[in-house]
Amino acid sequence: MSKTPTAVPVGAIPTPLYERMEAISTTKSWANWAGYISPLVLDTVEFEYFAIRNQSTLFDISPMHKYRISGPDALKVLNRLVTRDVAKLRDGRVGYALWCDEEGMVIDDGTIFRYTETDFLLCCQETMYSWLLDSAWGFEADIIDESHTIAGVSLQGPTTFSLLKEAGLGAVEDMKPFDLREVEPGLWVSRTGFTGDLGYELWTAWDDIAALWDRLWAAGGNWGLRAIGAEALNMVRIEAGFIAAGVDFQPVHTAMRLHRGRSPLELGFEKLVHFEKGHFNGRRALLQQREDGMKHHLVKIDIGGFKPADGSLIYHRKKKEVGHVTSGVWSPTMKQNIALAEFKAPYGKAIQDDLWVEIYVNEEGQWDKRIVPLTVVDKPFFQNARSRATPPKSF
Repeated sequence: MSKTPTAVPVGAIPTPLYERMEAISTTKSWANWAGYISPLVLDTVEFEYFAIRNQSTLFDISPMHKYRISGPDALKVLNRLVTRDVAKLRDGRVGYALWCDEEGMVIDDGTIFRYTETDFLLCCQETMYSWLLDSAWGFEADIIDESHTIAGVSLQGPTTFSLLKEAGLGAVEDMKPFDLREVEPGLWVSRTGFTGDLGYELWTAWDDIAALWDRLWAAGGNWGLRAIGAEALNMVRIEAGFIAAGVDFQPVHTAMRLHRGRSPLELGFEKLVHFEKGHFNGRRALLQQREDGMKHHLVKIDIGGFKPADGSLIYHRKKKEVGHVTSGVWSPTMKQNIALAEFKAPYGKAIQDDLWVEIYVNEEGQWDKRIVPLTVVDKPFFQNARSRATPPKSF
């Protein structure tokens, strides 16, 4: 028996791209993402934000949890797990999905990559391995945790297609949004992202991701390529109207208190709850909720003024507390004070008038309270045709 001591990492673990990001970071601002070191800001959040909207950006998505579901019953497993009908997802496509416990509360959301009817990859925020094993019980399917064998980068921004062509990856030209393709042996590209803009996610083996980063970085000089952190990404995902687990909703398996979970219907995803496909986790509870009515609504709002309202309380007629802002930011592109907000039903849906946000602003050590009006918005704040154009325009 060997007595050689084994080194055990203390604290967050570097991803295969940490050294490259650390070398260009001027802020040394890091966070823990799924046990890995992930950047909050590498340079300045302003430069990184505008790079997403005007140039090309790279973000390390290697810490995401990635689970392979394969075998004769792989499709049945996923259709039992998630609320949408995965059978409608074609081979070579990616779909957004949510999954619930038996009370209809969201456990997590993520993306399903469909290679074939018997081979899928699920990418998500929370640890799902044991839950997937439970969901696959009785089915002929294998669940493999590939979180530490597959790595990825998110390449986002209007010049990304031009950059990929220069890097020798022009085979993505005819890919439509949510398409998935193996462009080179072992290199998969999906036309997906968390920005609402033109962009791609590139997936390869854990040990090959650094070489891919170097390849993209070498081709990025003419296209304004910049590495970014999570703070800039958070700004653009709010502009696109995308929700974030642990921010806009609490994954029910991590909730410590009763009634802190939220259903897909309360989060605004009625279109992704396909009751007609047959049984799935939470179906009975969601059918009952649809009949009885929801207790909460998550909606997009436009807020008066320009002071970010993240975490602010919302009132009806300036008196009754009816909700709070879950994510808020001043949008430099839209020139709007935008947010996602949770309301107590029926506010935010049936009642949308005379709603006000209470914002506290610290000005040189003194707090100033402002009551400003809000408007409920139906569509994403940021929409640009380039995100859907196929082939993308060259810049």
